[in-house]
Amino acid sequence: MRTPIIAGNWKLNKTIDEALAFVRDLKPALSKAANVEIILAPPFTALSVLAEALTDSPVLLAGQNCYPEQGAFTGEISPRLLRDAGCDAVILGHSERRQLFGETGEFINRKIRAALKEELQVIFCVGETLRERQSNQTFKVLEEQLCEGLTDLDGTGMARLVVAYEPVWAIGTGQTASSEQAQEAHQFIRNLLASLFDRVVADNTRILYGGSVTPNNIAGLMAQPDIDGALVGGASLQAESFLQIAEFGKG
Repeated sequence: MRTPIIAGNWKLNKTIDEALAFVRDLKPALSKAANVEIILAPPFTALSVLAEALTDSPVLLAGQNCYPEQGAFTGEISPRLLRDAGCDAVILGHSERRQLFGETGEFINRKIRAALKEELQVIFCVGETLRERQSNQTFKVLEEQLCEGLTDLDGTGMARLVVAYEPVWAIGTGQTASSEQAQEAHQFIRNLLASLFDRVVADNTRILYGGSVTPNNIAGLMAQPDIDGALVGGASLQAESFLQIAEFGKG
């Protein structure tokens, strides 16, 4: 049985005070979200403060990115420093990093391997653009991104890696892949993992859906056999909507 994950990616939102207020609202209601792993990915500036505020809670912290080396790299942050700030995980390969900052599959693979070496859980994002979907390139793109990103990983590394399928055309647009479209992509990813590694790795790897996830559509997504949770963007910025998603619907 794969434990579901609901992860909130705050991107470039929330001051330290706003982040602390969110956690104060979140913590008392956590008992409602049973049998689910909750991860928050705040801006770097709030990580150490939230790590302290969440000491007595099951919520895990994730960095939104990292650099694969330690040293003279002004403005970057390494897996070691994320771990020191209180992080349990890191998000890598997000489409915004690929599109806005030109990150290649090879570079993302270096970051994945560096993060795993520091024993961080990796949330590895893959997904196609609207143009790629319209030209029937979805599976080709997913295969390329997964094969590049997972190069030189073994079963031990995969045990600490989560895949997040995020169709780029559904991120922040209000559009969401239908439950059937999402399941089709997740099933493809799981079958590809079986061919790259083995069926045990594929069956044990959690695959999240991301792309305009809301309390209104989470139940349909979570009903699919290969969807193991969600990487939530805008709806993770309010404790109420994030908790509703963690409970898999409006209630």
